[in-house]
Amino acid sequence: MDLEAALSALRAEADPERAKGSAAYHKASRTYLGTPNPAINDLVTGWRQGMDIAARVGLADALWQTDIHEARIAAAKLLTQARIKDDDAVWRLIASWVPQFDAWAIADHVCSAGARRLMANPARLDEVDAWTRSEHMWTKRAAMVITLPWTKQNFPSEQDLAIRDRVLGWAAGYVSDQQWFIQKAVAWWIRDLSKHDADRARAFLETNGTQMKGFARREAGKYL
Repeated sequence: MDLEAALSALRAEADPERAKGSAAYHKASRTYLGTPNPAINDLVTGWRQGMDIAARVGLADALWQTDIHEARIAAAKLLTQARIKDDDAVWRLIASWVPQFDAWAIADHVCSAGARRLMANPARLDEVDAWTRSEHMWTKRAAMVITLPWTKQNFPSEQDLAIRDRVLGWAAGYVSDQQWFIQKAVAWWIRDLSKHDADRARAFLETNGTQMKGFARREAGKYL
């Protein structure tokens, strides 16, 4: 599968009316095809068959560089896999995309792929730690979204609990940032955590909730 064939396949499923809606909704200045996510899923599943990791990384990189919304979504999906042997090239490509984030849908798909690489190698959290001090809002937000798997374990290990506390420390540093997407990301993390670790979620809100915007505080405490 080469780039031109992949783009042709995405364009074959395009919906111009849907593209107009996506452009208005996401507000990022790029080309939108209007190809729906289920169609992208089916295409990527087919492309992945018979492609080794190096080929997938190469196609993902090429798709990303087109700056087409659906191509970037497809690029992220190509790299979304729990187990990848020798995944350094995958992680490096994902991390290189983070400073280019400018809209939530692309960012969240990439973070879904990146989260699997973090779970495979938690030492990479040291790199993510640096994102929390970025002046680029989407990079800061990515640190919360990419670590969401650590909110979901019912039987976390001691290492997992330490990671939860580390990310909660990042979140505590975020609550004074009044940007909507930052507040939403913190609320999302705490809300999901509350389903599996209510004590930590409640303690976070007791200490930091007054600094959060009202909508974020309500969202974070939705299940408490």
